[in-house]
Amino acid sequence: MNGRIALVVGSVSGGVGRHVRSLGEGLLRRGYRVAVVGPPSAEREFGFAALGMRFSPVQIGPAPSLGDPGVVLRLRALLRGADVVHAHGLRAGALCALAGARPLVVTAHNAPPVVEGALGAVYPVLERIVALRAEAALGVSGDLVRRLRAAGARDARMAVVAAPETGRPLKGRAETRADLAVLPERPLLLTVARLAEQKGLDMLLAAAPRIADRAPEPVVAIAGDGPLWGELHDTAAEMDVDVRMLGHRSDVADLLAAADVFCLTSQWEGPSLVIMEALRAGLPVVATRVGGIPDLYAGTVLMVPPGDPEAFAAAVGRVLDDPVLAADLRARSAEAARELPSEEDAVEAACSVYKAVARW
Repeated sequence: MNGRIALVVGSVSGGVGRHVRSLGEGLLRRGYRVAVVGPPSAEREFGFAALGMRFSPVQIGPAPSLGDPGVVLRLRALLRGADVVHAHGLRAGALCALAGARPLVVTAHNAPPVVEGALGAVYPVLERIVALRAEAALGVSGDLVRRLRAAGARDARMAVVAAPETGRPLKGRAETRADLAVLPERPLLLTVARLAEQKGLDMLLAAAPRIADRAPEPVVAIAGDGPLWGELHDTAAEMDVDVRMLGHRSDVADLLAAADVFCLTSQWEGPSLVIMEALRAGLPVVATRVGGIPDLYAGTVLMVPPGDPEAFAAAVGRVLDDPVLAADLRARSAEAARELPSEEDAVEAACSVYKAVARW
């Protein structure tokens, strides 16, 4: 039997939660005893206990609160017997550090929030606590690793995040396009994203009229749900171009197989799991040059500056108007997909870090 690993999460979104669940499953397969500590909402969404991990509820929210001293005391009690504590997110990591968890590994999954006031100011404080107290600080993109090093981390390195298992399409391309009422000759541009500010979907809507100014007119489809659903839906409904708000979809593999170009307009991304899915589908990808995108996908996807709808529309137009370029990008996507990290790669990388910090 291997050692005891405690995985600590805060209020996690889909990508982070899936990564932690996958990591926990891989550790169990290798004989580790795995405990997950985090908010009850994380257990409800990801079902850690049903997979064989011990789950302990601790309300680690996204922002500092009056309950934090109690959280630190509870973490101190829960983590005392762990051989390695691996916290996901800077807030979870800082609270574990304040609880005296050792040895401590922390993965930074997101960039600083683009907000003013206390919430924006607290990020560098969390970053500094993690950098000084964690035995290993991991970042899901090169810019996060550089930030951790600048904050004083002794051992800052890239985290390995597995490409998601999208699954095979259940329908043919023609059938999915028919379901969407998209004529065969019309290009289909697809975005799959949580409808939140970070995803920059206002830029996509601003670019849509310029993209649509060609024949046959492309269809812009946005799949996903989130806090900006109402605002984006109303904006799209008022536009004189064909923008489809598809809502949450369980048939992402089918949508990718039906699309002609994948669009990503985020203000920040780490390794971008959805780009990995688009690469596996062999799609040309046009994305903003942010976060981990230039480090991981240079030479594979077309990149433009964030917040520049004209440049984005021009890049998409190049793909639509140049079949040779589109075919080249599809080939590059297929080649890059073959090199994407697997779940086993991610688990192996994490185990290597654990063995180093625990000195097993």
